[in-house]
Amino acid sequence: MGGAAIDNIDESVPTHAVAGPQVVLGGLRVDLLNRGDLLAAVAAHLPAAGPPLLVASANLDHLDVFGGDRPLPTPRGAARWLVLLDGRPLVWAARLLTGRPWEQLAGSDLLPAVLEVARDRGARVGFLGGRPEVHRALAERLADGPGLRVSGWWAPARAELADPAAMARLAAQVRAAGTDLLVVALGKPRQEEWLARHGADAGIGVGVAFGAALDFLAGASPRAPRHLRFLGLEWAHRLARDPRRLWRRYLLRAPVAAWRLALRSSGARR
Repeated sequence: MGGAAIDNIDESVPTHAVAGPQVVLGGLRVDLLNRGDLLAAVAAHLPAAGPPLLVASANLDHLDVFGGDRPLPTPRGAARWLVLLDGRPLVWAARLLTGRPWEQLAGSDLLPAVLEVARDRGARVGFLGGRPEVHRALAERLADGPGLRVSGWWAPARAELADPAAMARLAAQVRAAGTDLLVVALGKPRQEEWLARHGADAGIGVGVAFGAALDFLAGASPRAPRHLRFLGLEWAHRLARDPRRLWRRYLLRAPVAAWRLALRSSGARR
């Protein structure tokens, strides 16, 4: 892992939201922080009162989608990205570069704690993306807990996602609902692109791009056993369950992303 990767970084990406060290992994900046730092940053932006904090998770899929000539999209307005260490290969790479261990901050693990922060802050939470049946199942689960204020559920069709006017109307609906925290599960790169383009217009304080986290939290998809996740083999569990949809991601694109991780990574920056 060499220092030449610094020269390939897209400098248009705005300053990250939490002051602290960063590493360059596969050509993309990633923030180094622990779970407490993240939850404190979320709490500081709730309820919505200023430019939103946008949270993305960096794993091999993230490096595949946003590496090379396609950087993480620059947010409109004064919104800022916070990019988390997700995926065991990236956690291992960060440790190798910095000489110290770092927590794996996977969106699927973090979402329950983020929702607890929203509840404690009296914030209103909206959910964008996922299937309507997943929304119904998750709504039932959330109803069993104390006091989470839900502003709305939005499940746009694929055609709507490609329609700028429809997405502008959706952002206006999110704002009109008084949404403070928006959980976006549209898959990469749609979820990051939506937050970058519409997060400020939606009036949110925090937007999290957590992919399949809604399915896991609703019980629609089972998580891999903890020991597989620790060993970096969650991908194998997911591939075995849905090979038709995921084989290209894990068997073709992930090795290329891993090669980029090895060649275009460099040490901590403050």
